Amino acid sequence: MNNEFTIREAKTSDLDRCYEIERAAYAGDEAATKEKILCRIQQYPQGFLVLENDREIIGFVNSGATHHVQLSDEAFKELVGHDATGKHIVVMSVVVHPNYQGKGYADTLLGAFIQKMKGINKSNIYLICQTELIHFYAKHGFIHLGESDSLHGGLSWHEMSLSL
Repeated sequence: MNNEFTIREAKTSDLDRCYEIERAAYAGDEAATKEKILCRIQQYPQGFLVLENDREIIGFVNSGATHHVQLSDEAFKELVGHDATGKHIVVMSVVVHPNYQGKGYADTLLGAFIQKMKGINKSNIYLICQTELIHFYAKHGFIHLGESDSLHGGLSWHEMSLSL
């Protein structure tokens, strides 16, 4: 992996590139809309980190904070119920553009995100993922909680959590 990269909070000017990455990496209804991504950037930039090389953003992670976690709650993807003071973080996307996948960037991005959440005194990180990603999150310390009730994108999901 090239070490010439920056991890920073997202800005509204990053919207088009983040949406492009979301559409390229996720299938159909699984991808967030441009409006949802903008909402996440505007409402919780502390929980929206981008990874960029010297040319462009190559991936990002975004999330919301809450006092009460309900992982199957679709409204939370639009940050309904988000409260920046919440101690629990719910991750919406950890995504790297297909042109940059397989090079360790997702590990770098997730590691930086976990450190940032520890640094702002959050207590847990929660997410849902597809079966093939359980091992990826487990190697970062996430615990598999079981199958999710979420039917996001018409797919089957697994709930995972990490205590900080």
